[in-house]
Amino acid sequence: MSERLRITSGIGQLDRILGGLYIGDNVVWHDDSGSLASVFCHSFIQASQIQSRPLIYVCFDRSPKNLLEKLGPLAENPQLTILDCFTCGKGAKSPVFLKFYEENGTDFPCTILRVEEPRRIESVTDVLYGVHGNMIGDVRFVFESLTGMQEVWGGEEHILNFYSHSCPRLYELNTVAYWIMEKKAHSPRLRAHISQIAQVVIELGIKRGTTSLTVLKAENRDTEDIHKPHIYWAKDLTVTFDEEKRTTGAIDLGLRLKELRTRRGLSQTELSKLVGVTPSSISQIESNLIYPSLPALMKMAEVLSVDVSAFFHEKTEVKKRIIFPSQEAVDVKIPDFPEGSISAKLLTPIDFDPKAQPYLIEIPSGKSISSHFFIHKGEEIGYVLSGKLQVRMEKGSYNLRSGDVIYLTSEMPNQWKNPGPNPAKILWIKIK
Repeated sequence: MSERLRITSGIGQLDRILGGLYIGDNVVWHDDSGSLASVFCHSFIQASQIQSRPLIYVCFDRSPKNLLEKLGPLAENPQLTILDCFTCGKGAKSPVFLKFYEENGTDFPCTILRVEEPRRIESVTDVLYGVHGNMIGDVRFVFESLTGMQEVWGGEEHILNFYSHSCPRLYELNTVAYWIMEKKAHSPRLRAHISQIAQVVIELGIKRGTTSLTVLKAENRDTEDIHKPHIYWAKDLTVTFDEEKRTTGAIDLGLRLKELRTRRGLSQTELSKLVGVTPSSISQIESNLIYPSLPALMKMAEVLSVDVSAFFHEKTEVKKRIIFPSQEAVDVKIPDFPEGSISAKLLTPIDFDPKAQPYLIEIPSGKSISSHFFIHKGEEIGYVLSGKLQVRMEKGSYNLRSGDVIYLTSEMPNQWKNPGPNPAKILWIKIK
């Protein structure tokens, strides 16, 4: 996993639940109603645009006019390419849909390509990979949708054949692809075959007006959230999960424990070993199914380097703390990197939640890591305290030495490397 570049889905809590997206991922969305995946796709498109990554949107279900209206400002991007498989597919080359091209020509902020023979799988494949071949860097894809493809191509065998060949190919081409399928429109057999090949499978459901997200598969990730429903609400491009909401009266011990554990960079299994309980116990505590014994609670506080009271309030109030002694700094684990390749220390207490979080990052001599330290949507700034560093970005590589400052707004590094004879130390600040 350490060799694959980690990126953001555009939704911070989803990144935490999933463990982030990785270059090469094929993400299948089983949509219970056919419309729930839209906000997640739009957030993914927005994140790709912020990072200046090209994105190909393959559309079988909507006319170009309808899709542009649906995407709104997201369509005003020259790095977006729409493959229109609707006009000559479901649209049957109707003058009503062809009129769109006659009236608009090529006057679009994005690129719109009409696939002339979308009923032929080979035709779609040729256009798809022909367009991809002219793009640079890790390309993102949205396929809307497998259900629409099936209606045009007829029969599940055609869908399975296309997906079975495309999924491994997209993985090897270092892309990230979202595949949307209406859960109720396909047989369990097809869903099972597609899920087996995909790297990530997510189910979106709705029951009695409440929407939920469940990760069914997350390949090569150390996540405890597999098969656990997460209730969420969506408005425009904003997705809010139930666990993000703060209680005003009752104590949510489970949520607080999970927050502190995550900040420390520990998995449930790792924390359970340090505390001396089973991973299932930690999972049940975080789900508020059981409460820990007093000795276990005290041991968890010790392991996480917080007072026991930290489990029962939101955070240390800023106005009550001005100075943070060096002994309050806490070693944190950065997941997904090989042991010894990087070390990090949070310079403020785990239960302190300021707008800027300072870390001391150290990379040993000769070591390199193949992605950025954190999954973070905000700004970040680093100051090299000692040593030398090389950082590789999409637009090029840069050399840093003691006293240099690096400032990140949206683009994340692809690689950090210490080419020098001594450890490289950098003060790193995440800004909310």
